[in-house]
Amino acid sequence: MLKTRFTEMFGVAAPITCGGMTRVGTADLIAAVANAGALGFITAHSAGKPENLAKEVKRCRDMTDKPFGVNLTILPSITPIPYDEYRQAIIESGVKVVETAGNNPQPHLPAFKAAGVKVIHKCTSVRHAVKAQAIGVDCVSIDGLECAGHPGEDDVGGLILFAATADKLTVPIIGSGGIADARGLVAALALGCDGVNMGTRFMATKEAPIHQKVKEAIVANDERSTNLIFRTLHNTARVVKNAVSDEVVAIERRGNAKFEDIENLVSGTRGAIVLDKGDIGAGIWTAGQSQGLIHDIPSCADLVARIVREAEAIIRNRLDKVLVA
Repeated sequence: MLKTRFTEMFGVAAPITCGGMTRVGTADLIAAVANAGALGFITAHSAGKPENLAKEVKRCRDMTDKPFGVNLTILPSITPIPYDEYRQAIIESGVKVVETAGNNPQPHLPAFKAAGVKVIHKCTSVRHAVKAQAIGVDCVSIDGLECAGHPGEDDVGGLILFAATADKLTVPIIGSGGIADARGLVAALALGCDGVNMGTRFMATKEAPIHQKVKEAIVANDERSTNLIFRTLHNTARVVKNAVSDEVVAIERRGNAKFEDIENLVSGTRGAIVLDKGDIGAGIWTAGQSQGLIHDIPSCADLVARIVREAEAIIRNRLDKVLVA
């Protein structure tokens, strides 16, 4: 059994989270993650309207009596996003853990705190983690360059970023990016983290609500099978390497690229075809370098149990042998 500040704070058996993932973080997956003893997050935006988020929370609660949370990613948008209504739906649904990401969550903290909701904020740099702690979040999830999605613009890998963050914070820390097995969990713990976050690894599970061909592609891919796009737009995203993302990279490398030049290639509609229909080359889709460590498609229960069991074995057997009396 692994016991950390994270497991104690959130009342879970394993120091593992399944962070919010667009179109993937539904009740089906998150309930399975919770039942496995880890902490998962329903993605508010994927649920749709705030009232639909409340329904998704109820659906998840019908499938598990274990802790789970909601991801609330705060982003600028031309069309106003009802963040206040999402926040109220979370509170009224009785959810006690929220994972925030994107912009500063400070405007939402007083209401969450008053309702007894603990907040984990995702960051991509030490300076942002320090700011998150200063404004009162309960825990920080720190994303290294290896992660899927948005790794920030500093290009610092987890080996440095986790330790550097641990040097500066007193709140619990979750290491994120490049984690897919027990070795990553033990490494993160050694670097000062209290748990780990996995996204790509949970995509390749039986319960993930995406097409089987996408899961099989993750297994077939290796650590080189990603592209960094939107670099010239200062909104870097790590996505799977395919003809579409290769074209986006090529356009950006020509110089002076505007979003309008790549908009048709990166549309969410095309990405949805990938996840829903299994057409791997239809658009861009998100996965991290941890693809190189993923070799099967287990259930969430089997995955979490295996990672914890193997982490215990590494700590007891391999690391213990390094010590000489």
